[in-house]
Amino acid sequence: MAISSANNSPASLDSGSLSQIAPLEAVLFDIDGTLCDTDPLHYYAFRDMLQEIGFNGGIPITEDFFIANIAGKHNEDIASALFPSDHERGLKFTDEKEAVFRRMVKEKIEPVKGVHKFTKWIEDRGLKRAAVTNAPKENAELMISLLGLSDFFHALILGSDCERAKPHPDPYLKALEVLKVSKEHTCVFEDSVSGIKAGVAAGMPTVGLTTRNPAELLLQAKPAFLIKDYEDPKLWIALDELDKMAKVKTGAH
Repeated sequence: MAISSANNSPASLDSGSLSQIAPLEAVLFDIDGTLCDTDPLHYYAFRDMLQEIGFNGGIPITEDFFIANIAGKHNEDIASALFPSDHERGLKFTDEKEAVFRRMVKEKIEPVKGVHKFTKWIEDRGLKRAAVTNAPKENAELMISLLGLSDFFHALILGSDCERAKPHPDPYLKALEVLKVSKEHTCVFEDSVSGIKAGVAAGMPTVGLTTRNPAELLLQAKPAFLIKDYEDPKLWIALDELDKMAKVKTGAH
């Protein structure tokens, strides 16, 4: 049973241009579902482990339950949602689940299509970049390493290192501070409602990826626009506009 992905190109909002942030200074990325397609691995781990302990009467959780209660959320919040009367048990469970996930991801990690093409575009322009995630540090560093992006990122910002994790803006505001860039010239890439809300609340245009979460759900979080992956023509049209506007604003020819 696979988590369904949006195969059709979702409709964008009116604010589908990034040109207003030219010249671009930095790009901020979530990791799970944004750089790599790991939601199925998280889903399988949660589904199987929860069934083993008799959660929901032993009935496996559904994809809809996973999206609504788990995807993109910090483990503190997941623990509270799954074990409302025993938070400590919830935290122990999520720690064990993360160990299972790390074993799974070492065997199979799928980069989001076009991610290395886009990271090269960023490198070619000398832009600053950070990974901003609710994932545990061990998970985040492992995924970045497996993707061959350890040298790409200038910073890794963890939700657990902030006063509040996503969907609050704190992790993205911290990324701006660490990179020493302004929100007026920075954009965010996210794949979950929680993450998009965090980027938007931090005052930055946030591009949503329909890697696994439904377009209609992501639109509720008010992304700048949605893309299927990093090869989506909509993204490259926006990037071309950014380049053109940057030249206009800097007087380059």
